[in-house]
This record gives sequence, structure tokens and C-alpha cells, in this order.
Amino acid sequence: MNARDINVMIDIDDCWNRVGVRGDASCPKLERYVHCRNCPVHEDAASRVLDRVEARTSIEQTSAAVPNVTRDGDETDTLSCLVFRIGGEWLGLPTSVCAQVAQLRPVHSLPHRRHRAVLGVVNVRGRLIVCASLARLFGIEERAGKDVSASQALDARELGRLLVIQRAQGRDHHANGDHEGPIAFPVDAVDGVHRFTHTQLQPVPATLAQRLSSHAHAVAAFKDATVGLLDADRLIDSLNRSLT
Repeated sequence: MNARDINVMIDIDDCWNRVGVRGDASCPKLERYVHCRNCPVHEDAASRVLDRVEARTSIEQTSAAVPNVTRDGDETDTLSCLVFRIGGEWLGLPTSVCAQVAQLRPVHSLPHRRHRAVLGVVNVRGRLIVCASLARLFGIEERAGKDVSASQALDARELGRLLVIQRAQGRDHHANGDHEGPIAFPVDAVDGVHRFTHTQLQPVPATLAQRLSSHAHAVAAFKDATVGLLDADRLIDSLNRSLT
């Protein structure tokens, strides 16, 4: 499903491409808001697209739990991952630990935080969740977002999101039995749920950044690049250590 399909399904009027900064700039609201990204109409449209993608991601995660069956009736051993981008790195996490894909929201800083990877806390559906930065944890350089021309539709997959993860039930590593809470982190793009067969998995190359490679268990070809498949337990352990 491409961006135009999403726009049609939820009836979004992309006025920014017609009368906004990417159109003929005739919108009277530009005098007040200067740029379309500051306008409530644009913000509402982005929210509706994100809501649609979040719902679709939830459906994909549910379907990912169903084994993939070959034409011969034999189950194919696959790894279901949510694939996302941070800077120039494509990464994947098992869908079993991906609790929610949400819209970006303000991060409230924490006093006396000890680790630079900890950004603060965010409010997700009325619950305060610790927010961390995988870019800082892995040393991934941020890259400027690509400029979208007026002829291009809004691609929901290229919108920044907040990914909320939590260790799968029954895999609590705390010896004292305390319950682990969810952890959120911003990502630059979410491509969706993808399945990788074990024949597609390759060893982590030595060229991968050291801190990133220590958290990845394999890599796989993805579009015209590679995706680093993260070890969920190792990542959550590292994020929890950054909070102490």
C-alpha cells in the first residue's frame, strides 16, 4: 500500500501540495503560520495518516504470528520483524517485543540523568514511559530528512515515529521478580512488518559499528541496503542499564 492509497482511504486533502508551500502559496493561512508544517490542518492530516499506519501495523503484527505456509503445506521457518530506520541504518526487532507504533510527542527531560541515551519520559495514552535514543546508544549519526517535491504524495512510512517495546511475557530477566516497564524510542521511519527466512540471515559484518554490532545477531538484505536484526533481550538489557 503506497502513500496515495493511504490518503484516499482516509480522505486526506493534501492542500499543502495545491495552495501551500509546495503549491501556489495562495492559502490565506500562510500569512499566520508561515509554513504548512505549522498549520493545524497539516498536523491533523499527519496524525490521521499515523493513526492509519498504527492500526495497519497492529494488524500486520497479529498476522505475523501465523506461520507462513508453503505450497507443499510445509511450514517455513521465518523471523517476523518490525523494520525501522534510524539515521542511515535500517534495523529490525521481533514483532513479539513491539508493543506500539505511536506518533512523536514531546519528551520531558529527567533531572540528573546519568546516561546520554536516556532522553526523558513521554506520555503515551496517559502513561509515562521512559524514552531513550538508540541513535545515541549505538552512535548512529543523524542525517537530514530528504526534501519531498510537490509532485510526491505524503509517504507515511517516512514519517518519524515513536516505537514502544517491552520484553515478551515470560522472559523477565530480573532476579528479584520486578516487572519491567515498556521503553520508547524515536525512529526516523517505519517500513512495516517483514518476514525473513533463516536462509536470508547472514553473520554480522565487521564493518558494522561496534556498539550496533554487539546488539545485532544477524543481517539480511533489505531493498537496496541491509537491515541489522537486533537481539531484543540484549537491547532491552542495555536500555535498562542506562537507567541505573
